[in-house]
Amino acid sequence: MTDFFKSIKQGLEEAVDYSKGKHTKAIVHEFSSVDVKNIRTKMDMSQTEFASAFGISVSTLRHWERGDRVPHGPALVLLNVVDREPQAVLKALAR
Repeated sequence: MTDFFKSIKQGLEEAVDYSKGKHTKAIVHEFSSVDVKNIRTKMDMSQTEFASAFGISVSTLRHWERGDRVPHGPALVLLNVVDREPQAVLKALAR
């Protein structure tokens, strides 16, 4: 059994144990919901500027701000990071 396979197997076993409520060494990342309009307003950006800066369509941004939809997955992660460290994200994305 390769080290790579052992690592995958261990990760799967930890995930199964965690799903059963057992205490494991697994690291679980949970991201809180965000107020997208508040984040954008704090950054003093228009919808177009914010969408362009972070690779989000303006249409999607509008849906999030109206509450028709909520960000999830990688978008939620990005918005949490932007909320906490906006200048660091802008610097990292600068061309």
